[in-house]
Amino acid sequence: MDELESRLLGLRLVDLQALRECRDEFPATADAQELLEVLERKHYLTTFQIDRICRGGIESLVLGDYKLMYRNASGSFARVYRACSVVDGKMIGVKVLRERWTADRDTVELFRREGEIGKRLKHPNIVPIYGYARQGNIHYITMEFVEGGNLRDFLKIRGGSQQDCGGLQPGEACRYAMHICEALAYALSLGVTHRDMKMTNVLMSSQGTARLIDFGLAVDDHVLSRVGVAGFAQALEYSTLEKHTGAPSNDPRSDLFFLGGILYELVTGQPPYPRTRSRDERRDITRYRKIPPIAEVNPQLPPGVIATVNRLLEIDPARRYQSPTQVIGDLRPMIGHDGGDSSANIASAENGVDLPTVLCVERRLQQQNWLREYLSRHNYRVLLLSDVERALARMKSNPPDCVVLMGGSIGDRVAEDVRRAMLLAETASIVLLVVLSERQGDVAQELESSNGLVRVLRQPIRLRDLREALSDGLDARGGSGGATG
Repeated sequence: MDELESRLLGLRLVDLQALRECRDEFPATADAQELLEVLERKHYLTTFQIDRICRGGIESLVLGDYKLMYRNASGSFARVYRACSVVDGKMIGVKVLRERWTADRDTVELFRREGEIGKRLKHPNIVPIYGYARQGNIHYITMEFVEGGNLRDFLKIRGGSQQDCGGLQPGEACRYAMHICEALAYALSLGVTHRDMKMTNVLMSSQGTARLIDFGLAVDDHVLSRVGVAGFAQALEYSTLEKHTGAPSNDPRSDLFFLGGILYELVTGQPPYPRTRSRDERRDITRYRKIPPIAEVNPQLPPGVIATVNRLLEIDPARRYQSPTQVIGDLRPMIGHDGGDSSANIASAENGVDLPTVLCVERRLQQQNWLREYLSRHNYRVLLLSDVERALARMKSNPPDCVVLMGGSIGDRVAEDVRRAMLLAETASIVLLVVLSERQGDVAQELESSNGLVRVLRQPIRLRDLREALSDGLDARGGSGGATG
């Protein structure tokens, strides 16, 4: 028993005070098993920890400064644990690569990349990754611990609220789908796609926020890796979809197709196609072509929700939504400010009201959120890009109604980039607003245009000023200016 006590103390699984308290409850002749029973009864050790100790795995219970408390989830390649810091008691999540994969260099590299990519993704709808580490032959990733289950478990608990259907209310389901879209849009702005969209890779926080996890199969434009050359780093569903639809490999629109499957299940209570572990069935494209029409599965759904799901699940990528921000523009009008259904906005979507599309170039996350929330609330479909070049390409290929260039985000190249945008705006009759920072005021005069569709604003301005300028520009063009108020 002395040896066990020494190892428990050395690993910091328990402290000396806890051991002394437990010693008072059994005689000096007690053995190690009796000590463990008392430690478990007094909640100093968990049942999971006791079992690991008895199996001879005590050393693997403490990774770095974190002791594993419970096993939360298990997948083909890794297990996720709830852990506790031995320094300050903070709860975190620890994802551990399964032992059978530790000798596979490609799998280890893929796992390491998940940690490296995850550290860069800092967004309210993405579970924060703290880092990747290795202890002996154990590879692990530390992350924020989310107090709540995954979306599939959440649906099982909440399902049945829809009459004659096991799904959620449409407005609530659209809210969670929008959370996912916002995470995808942010990741894509950094050159990262998810590549493994499914219900179990979305966690539901206790505050009712959907948060993406597991970018392990992500494709990162900034990282060149040999991992996945043989297809390992791509979910079979993704490679099957892209191979049979003529889509390029690692197409960001593939994430949107499988997002459509998630939204389908949220509002109907059933998956769009049967779940299977069979690799042959997952390679069969007919599995994704023969999805039962959502309008037949749940005829009570608002037409706007049906249309959004159908477009997400378009097998032809050219007919699918082209970006997460496009999806957000259609989802937001169907969500009330309290997260429930917004009857007026759902009615607008059902009646086919064509909301004006505003493309905003802004790379700062907080400003993105302000623009998206405010303009969407005033009946604009909002697209957000952080890169000017992508915005200019969009103005050529699929012109929006309005473009807003935030000078503070663009920086020193603002004059040059604005002139390029002005040429495209005049050619395609696009309303162009340029919002210069206070430091950029000296270029305002040279950017002024006689074209009534091009307007230059200078900070400080209110969001209301921006909206009024948009409305005036659309009126000058002869289009709709969105709602007022």
